[in-house]
Amino acid sequence: MNELPSLSTPRVRLLRRLWPCLLLALLLHVAVASAAPLLIRGATVFDGTGRAPYAADVLVDDAGRIAKVAPGLPREKGVQVVDARGLALLPGLFDLHTHWTPNFKPSALPQIANAYLAHGVTTVNDFHQAPEAYAPRRAWLQTIDAPSVRFTARISTPLGHGADWADEATTRWVNSPEAARVAVREVAAYRPDLIKVFNDGWRYNNAPDNSSMDEPTLTALVDEAHRNGLRVYTHTVTLARGKQAARAGVDVIAHSMLDARADDELVALMRQHGTYYAPTLAVYEPLKPGQKPPADADDPVLRQRRANFANALANVAALHRGGVPVALGTDAGMPGTPHGEATLHELELLVRAGLTPAEALQAGTATSARAAGLDDRGTLEPGKRADLLLVSGRPWQDIGDIRNVRRVFVAGKQMYGPGTRVPPGNRETSLPPQAVAALVDDFERGDGRTALDTLRTDEADGGNDRTVQVTEVVDREGGGRALSMQARLSYKPDAYAGVVLPLTRGSVAPADLRGYRGVRFDVRGDVSRLRVEFRGLDNRRWSTEVASGPAWRTIEIPFAQLQGQPPYRQQGPGPAWRGDDVLQALFVAQGEAGDKVWFELDDVRFY
Repeated sequence: MNELPSLSTPRVRLLRRLWPCLLLALLLHVAVASAAPLLIRGATVFDGTGRAPYAADVLVDDAGRIAKVAPGLPREKGVQVVDARGLALLPGLFDLHTHWTPNFKPSALPQIANAYLAHGVTTVNDFHQAPEAYAPRRAWLQTIDAPSVRFTARISTPLGHGADWADEATTRWVNSPEAARVAVREVAAYRPDLIKVFNDGWRYNNAPDNSSMDEPTLTALVDEAHRNGLRVYTHTVTLARGKQAARAGVDVIAHSMLDARADDELVALMRQHGTYYAPTLAVYEPLKPGQKPPADADDPVLRQRRANFANALANVAALHRGGVPVALGTDAGMPGTPHGEATLHELELLVRAGLTPAEALQAGTATSARAAGLDDRGTLEPGKRADLLLVSGRPWQDIGDIRNVRRVFVAGKQMYGPGTRVPPGNRETSLPPQAVAALVDDFERGDGRTALDTLRTDEADGGNDRTVQVTEVVDREGGGRALSMQARLSYKPDAYAGVVLPLTRGSVAPADLRGYRGVRFDVRGDVSRLRVEFRGLDNRRWSTEVASGPAWRTIEIPFAQLQGQPPYRQQGPGPAWRGDDVLQALFVAQGEAGDKVWFELDDVRFY
């Protein structure tokens, strides 16, 4: 028989210290997940089924499901009542194409969640995250009020769109049917909700084209994804690649085809294969709301964007007339395409393209739910999840009324509107800093992960002329293992290649390094300049350069020696070192264009 552990054992003492945190996390989860029975009384209901709006009450049960929809429902004991007389009640909106990216404001997960809730958006696809970030981001979302966020695995071609800046841990690179099947199986292990494929390398006649994916590779990828229960969305922006996507069985084309007008063949193929169209008009609008036109009235870039956008509007109309289901996506998070606001503007642009306001609302609710394969939401019917939106006005007559958001419910829980109890986490801009062990990596693990159990990645310049690098763990003279990075630099003046050691999983929560004075590591190599860099929240960076040679050296860098760097593509002073907002450690080789460089690294630790 196993004996009970002593109350003084290290394990029990640790549990005692962690218990308050565990209890708080449990209470937060219960607070976020639970919903009280709810009666919404006297609304005009637009249920998303195609039925004309009608007056009714809606009863939501304590599981967050719609129980009844009928006029004159009695109030039962313990049921919260919302007086919706004079208001319109709709299913919550979808946005099938967003980027919860750190590059544009709002930059933090809670602020993005707040923005979507304030605009009535209750389900979104996030196309931006590396698979390593899914688990920590899902855990974070469980502690706050947020829409339902679905994470997307990304697959492109070598030097394709989406791969021209990303590492292969973020965007997998494939160029054959066999490679496509392997990539799908590898990303499926992270349990993504869907897959995005960059099959089209056209750069809108405003930049040199990237590589595109051939049809056999795309067809194999879609087949393998469907075998794994994953729907496939594509970055497709030309007519020929749109036909390819439909023939391959893609579920959703998640952009507009911009180079030409849709023809009967495209309509027939998309209908035959059940392909949905989410045109992201908001990101392609030549001048975004509030933007000023360039000083040159005949600016060639703007002229081309206007031509592209004219095709985009015409193609939405043609596909809609032809019976191709139109869904709602925006590419929000890209420049001039703000989270939440862009979703409502996309509805307005769908109407501008030729849909009626009622058809646009169906695109943003029921049709998007079907495109996403989510049969538990998207319409306002008994048994469906109570993702609900109360607005003032009649948006099925005037689409601009969709902006008059009064209350928003996700799974029956009010998350926006009068009386909403907002969890403290929705006011934060990051997770609390996490303590990390001193040893970052000694490269002894054989699974590509650091001693902190994070995934090492490569860091190279982007673009069609891209540095080529190989990073692998090798035997070190005298015993043990070390990391070897070898590269042929691109021909850009700022060419570089390096490795990233994330300090927390997915680089989501910041690491707290305030208990350490600096970083120590062993290094050797043939590098003109070796930069040691730390990256933190809000794109903060601190770095210094060190010398390396063919013999191993042990280098210590006090954190006080690191210099704050200005934000990317900006001038000015850099941030001061704080130590509680750090996400990654990087070791970056720089040199002359076309140089071959290498370095080896071992025993990276804080002291």
